[in-house]
Amino acid sequence: MNKSKGKDISDSLKKDLSKKHYALAGSTSAVQICNWTKNSLNKKGVCWKEKFYGIQSHRCCQMSPCVMWCENKCLHCWRPIEDNLGTDIPVIDDPKKIIEEIIKQRIKLLNGFGGNERINKKRLKESLEPNLFTFSLSGEPTLYPRLGELIKELRKRKIVTFIVTNGQNSQAIKKLEKEKALPTQLTVSLNAPNEKLFTIWHRSSKPAAWKEFNKTLELLKELKNKTRKVIRLTLVKSIQGKNLLDKISNMGEETISEYAHLIKKADPDFIHVKAFMSLGYSRERMGYEKMPEHYEIKRFAEKLLQELKSQGSKEYKILGDEKRSRVVLIGKSRRGLKIKKA
Repeated sequence: MNKSKGKDISDSLKKDLSKKHYALAGSTSAVQICNWTKNSLNKKGVCWKEKFYGIQSHRCCQMSPCVMWCENKCLHCWRPIEDNLGTDIPVIDDPKKIIEEIIKQRIKLLNGFGGNERINKKRLKESLEPNLFTFSLSGEPTLYPRLGELIKELRKRKIVTFIVTNGQNSQAIKKLEKEKALPTQLTVSLNAPNEKLFTIWHRSSKPAAWKEFNKTLELLKELKNKTRKVIRLTLVKSIQGKNLLDKISNMGEETISEYAHLIKKADPDFIHVKAFMSLGYSRERMGYEKMPEHYEIKRFAEKLLQELKSQGSKEYKILGDEKRSRVVLIGKSRRGLKIKKA
């Protein structure tokens, strides 16, 4: 365990996170039971990632190695970004300790499900041994300096890894490549198609955030066949209102060619075109009316696909959609769509 100059999580913030059903693990990590895990256990359906990729929702562990540390304060984020603690993690826990503590805390969070008669008992038993770690709970996972060791340790345990990153740490991703520790799937969030909207949307603490983001997109192209590469668009529509946020949108007609240009730069295997969902803390910044309907997401995805083709990326096609989650999957091929191993 190494100590640095970063800020610790305060007692009041720990209390607030606990109220939101986050379980802290070690000094900076945390885990939460995803709603789709709950739905799967309650026989109420599964996550769209299970439909597309074949992963098991009830065995998915949604976690973070640095739960309150991030460069950005994104407008659409449902996490408690107002309490971000910067980019310096105060304590660097051992990767094995993180994994063991995350699984231990997750089991505690799942314990209460056993008394529910509607619960699928077989799935509940399986859920206690997660086979997927999704680094997407809160904070920016690439800020954890021993991320490669953590992924390698999970790989040893035959656990699939998904990382969702804001693209602000291209060197951290380069380091993962060098260490042969890239995750099973690497997702870069592309929520703004140009520098002006990027600055407004992400409110990054990095002075050259847009430049660094584009470096990450360029790097993604170089990782062909080394990891499953994904670009994710979380779309928010504009509405009539007096608030400045009411009018802000990242899904206007004029954005489509800009998105296509950036996607072409990254050359991902898959593209997630998804609606913003008014959940958690984002409800106070953006209400329910800012959530696009599924038909609007489908229409945007179809236009984006046509623009990609017109810019020379003719191999992409729509591979599926899920109305309940308001998401459309675009990809190059169905081959390799299902995840077989870590």
